[in-house]
Amino acid sequence: MAAASKVFAARLSGLVVLGPDGESIGRVRDVVITVRIGRQQPRVLGLVIEMFSRKRIFVPMLRVTAIEPASVTLTTGNVSLRRFTQRPGEVLALAQVLDSRVRVDDPDLEELRGVESLVVDLGIELTRTRDWVVSRVAVRGHRGRLGRRSAIHVVEWHHVQGLTHSDLSLPGQGVSALLLQYEGMRAADVANAMRDLPDKRRHELAVALDDERLADVVQELPADDQTDLLMHLEVERAADVLEAMDPDDAADVLGVLPETEAESLLRLMDPEDSEPVRRLLEHSPDTAGGLMTPSPVVLTASTTVAEALARARISDVTPALSSMVFVVRPPTATPTGRYLGVVHLQKLLREPPASLVGGMLDSDLPRLGPEDSLATVTRYFATYNLVCGPVVDDENHLLGAVTVDDVLDHLLPEDWREEENGE
Repeated sequence: MAAASKVFAARLSGLVVLGPDGESIGRVRDVVITVRIGRQQPRVLGLVIEMFSRKRIFVPMLRVTAIEPASVTLTTGNVSLRRFTQRPGEVLALAQVLDSRVRVDDPDLEELRGVESLVVDLGIELTRTRDWVVSRVAVRGHRGRLGRRSAIHVVEWHHVQGLTHSDLSLPGQGVSALLLQYEGMRAADVANAMRDLPDKRRHELAVALDDERLADVVQELPADDQTDLLMHLEVERAADVLEAMDPDDAADVLGVLPETEAESLLRLMDPEDSEPVRRLLEHSPDTAGGLMTPSPVVLTASTTVAEALARARISDVTPALSSMVFVVRPPTATPTGRYLGVVHLQKLLREPPASLVGGMLDSDLPRLGPEDSLATVTRYFATYNLVCGPVVDDENHLLGAVTVDDVLDHLLPEDWREEENGE
């Protein structure tokens, strides 16, 4: 099939990128352009490619030899593995231009004259000099009667006003195209992609995400980015997002804020959500009490194996937390009644569904104390080959559980989310 010399930028998103030998390198995530003075057609500088390691790199358009319906082929498999960093003067076509408000002065489109339109795509094409330029803009007018979408019109670049650097920096831009890009992506991958966005677009996207989705994404960001996003939200919305976060992650975020700001957010949170966060904040962040989650799977001795497995299967329970259930005397809300022991998931899988968990306890497993250091917790996991462990106070109440991912978050360098392999 012949390679395309004209294509719409949004159609490139997600296409597989191949080396000259057909080996897959990654997928296209954006198109980098540079907006020129006046109404000159912007040059297409290159593509943002997401590799299978989730690192995003830049590939110049000069390295692109063919754009086909299902793939983009490069002239060489040797590409720079430096993480993509947007430079001054560069614009991300999909992340920054789509959903922009523009005005169209095409004499053949009277219905668009004098009204705002939204950019829905950019048409790029290969010139005789082998440069790629933005030649056309696909726009949509305001919704018609009864909320129906207006028709899409493809307009020559020089008939569109409102796509200068200063125009693109104005607030209030839509994010429907960004949301579509991130649909179905894991929270960690969305967080990684958001780091490549300009601050303005990152904040606009945060406002548009629902509380649960934003909470999941914030938990995967470096600490500085977490604080930045939350502080740019309205304070009531920030409190709602904290409520949707896991208590230990919410405590980590609040722990780096000034005390007055943290207290203001805690007061706005529902007491049922803020109380476990307050308890976690009483402990140093590098102790078992500061690392733990207060919401493991906690059961009474009279719970059946079938019920225990059903609790472990709940989607909100992480794989590490589901590796064991904790058995206590009532009450089961942390801090619980008397701690009795644990039952490992493998044990549950081997027993009849009607059996009671009280009859299969591992009561000899050592437990962690809330003041145990990070080093002690690390040795605990290594010694007993566990991914989850109980945190119990001096009065034998279960306070919560530490998981191996909590430990790794604190063992790795603070900027581990910003470091990339190969750099």
